[in-house]
Amino acid sequence: MDSTTQAAFWGARQTDTGTDFALATAPVAERVEVCLVDHETSAQRCVEMVRTGDAAEGQAARWEVSVEGIRAGQHYGYRVHGPWDPEHGLRFNPSKLLQDPHALAVSGRNEWGQEMHAYVFGDPARMDTSDSLGHSMLSVVVDHGEYDWEGDTPPRTPYNETIIYETHLKGLTQLHPEVPEEIRGTYAGAAHPAVVRHLAELGVTAIELMPIHQFINDSTLLDKGLANYWGYNTIGFFAPHSFYSSSGDHGQQIYEFKELVKAYHRAGIEVILDVVYNHTAEGNHLGPQLSYRGIDNAAYYHLVPGDEFHYMDYTGTGNSLNVGHPLALELVLDSLRYWVTEMHVDGFRFDLAATLAREAGTVDMVSPFFELVAADPVLSRIKLIAEPWDVGPDGYQVGNFPPQWTEWNGKFRDCVRDFWRGEPGKLRELAMRVAGSADLYEEEGRRPSASINFVTAHDGFTLRDLVSYNEKHNEANGEENRDGADDNRSWNCGVEGPTDDPGVLELRARQQRNLLLTLVLSQGVPMISHGDELGRTQRGNNNGYCQDNEITWIDWGAADSELTDFTTRLLRLRAEHPVFRRRSFFDGCPVDPAEGDPLPDIAWLDADGAQMGDADWDEGWAKSIAFFLNGNAVPTIGRGGAAGDSDFLVILNAAENDVDYHIPDGHFPEKWTTVITTCASHLVGEGTAAREVFTVPARSAVVLEATRLEATREA
Repeated sequence: MDSTTQAAFWGARQTDTGTDFALATAPVAERVEVCLVDHETSAQRCVEMVRTGDAAEGQAARWEVSVEGIRAGQHYGYRVHGPWDPEHGLRFNPSKLLQDPHALAVSGRNEWGQEMHAYVFGDPARMDTSDSLGHSMLSVVVDHGEYDWEGDTPPRTPYNETIIYETHLKGLTQLHPEVPEEIRGTYAGAAHPAVVRHLAELGVTAIELMPIHQFINDSTLLDKGLANYWGYNTIGFFAPHSFYSSSGDHGQQIYEFKELVKAYHRAGIEVILDVVYNHTAEGNHLGPQLSYRGIDNAAYYHLVPGDEFHYMDYTGTGNSLNVGHPLALELVLDSLRYWVTEMHVDGFRFDLAATLAREAGTVDMVSPFFELVAADPVLSRIKLIAEPWDVGPDGYQVGNFPPQWTEWNGKFRDCVRDFWRGEPGKLRELAMRVAGSADLYEEEGRRPSASINFVTAHDGFTLRDLVSYNEKHNEANGEENRDGADDNRSWNCGVEGPTDDPGVLELRARQQRNLLLTLVLSQGVPMISHGDELGRTQRGNNNGYCQDNEITWIDWGAADSELTDFTTRLLRLRAEHPVFRRRSFFDGCPVDPAEGDPLPDIAWLDADGAQMGDADWDEGWAKSIAFFLNGNAVPTIGRGGAAGDSDFLVILNAAENDVDYHIPDGHFPEKWTTVITTCASHLVGEGTAAREVFTVPARSAVVLEATRLEATREA
């Protein structure tokens, strides 16, 4: 381990003669044992830990012990003795073997039943004394010392050049024909050359993995024959999920995950983890006793003021991690540093991140968590992405996160979906979103890259389903289609679900291209949901959290190669032209070239070629718009290119009718070439000129680039 990890010692640490164990508990804990378990027989040897020092009032107590002869691969857990007084938030129960909050690996699986719960079923105030040993997952002693990173170097792609690919680790490869069956759905499968090559050739610069921290399947889903597929049910913030390992769960999962990171770094692709620090898998007051609840319940969780038997639920999961408490705060910060320094990840996407800002229930963006992250020499250098909301009061915080953070921009998603399904009155907001959402981020001195733009994500319809279904179809989830969002802003193009109608199929294909084009060529950071470039469907299911099967796995055999090619060309266009990925917001001011008359950095144009007036923005019938991007307003190409860029004219027509656009004249470029289009009536390479009429078909988009003579005006 490096010095950063060594300095933050909690959990189990290898020494020359054995292993040191250290655990923080509530100050009222009376006794702690570390139990060393034979993973084959479940025989245990419990060793008393020693309380070191006197904890200050309200602060955690530290318990330590050194055990000779204990080496990597040893399974263990803690038994914490203390008062059972759930009415006052105290839930100590030494009959429950607890997972180490700082465990670097976890082995086995939980067998749900009375033994896993600290209270007696039917009488939640009474303590249950049945032993959970043999029914619960176990922590594993590991040693990082022998791994060779082979000079691994993080790509460190600037935000404005970043393309994020959100994916589920198992679903990515479970049906991939080039990945050997024995490693499909695992870390090794995701690191297979065929998978890495696909993403690299697509143009992705960062893979964002849905939760790979150790998580559990809760009994409610298992009883229905379902699973917690998405993984938003964490129980170990340091441990890679053991069931994604193809080589074993006695520490091998760590090696396999490191191999994954190394493979993507070699391809120039960053690895971002979707992390769930807002709650844990222990659920509400009737949930199982797995770890934190039995160690320091009141420190790790927000309890209801005046009713400490129950939990505050800002997350919709039954509990909320109390990152405002020093013990929970240290746990989260230590976990983040560990994944960066030891596991070489490049950033994090924080699930329900508003919960991390809650102090005494109130959202506070200057809370200790954000201040410490900003000042941390490790964490301040990486990518930090917030899902900027939770389900608690004032939980919607889009645009309010600190300057070094970026945010999932749900307003971009909603606006772009509405525009392309033909909702009236969307031009004004669409322009704001396409230009980087300055209304959300500019006032605080942030950049367009603060906006993580997306049209689809794991939660909701896939891109193909977005244009194929008006209603959700979640019957397979076992809740009579009541779960999942009802406000999908989708349009089925005239037929609900599968169809053989060639007209409907052509329109759906065009709508997918329209949505992708708007996403990729907008200012900000585009995020593509896995399989959208392949035409992935979930058969209308918009809440696939519990479907670990063909509903959610990517069907590589049914890939839409034309859509994949279109996506690749889109991403290449963005990568080659910095005018689509500016570092600063547009200001609308003229850019004075050495030759010719000045033009603004961006100009919004009506169909007659004139710039939009105030009254034009609010015409309810208007469903198409064009915008001019001035290449001379871009100071540098970014990766070693020359100053300036081409000029572009982008036309978006969501109307149900064709629209005749007059190519602007005057100071605008004289000649244009079509470089990408979502419709069949225009061809790439086709030319047009100022004052000509350019017909944009219904529900289609076209991108024109000024001819090189016009595009090379020197600033």
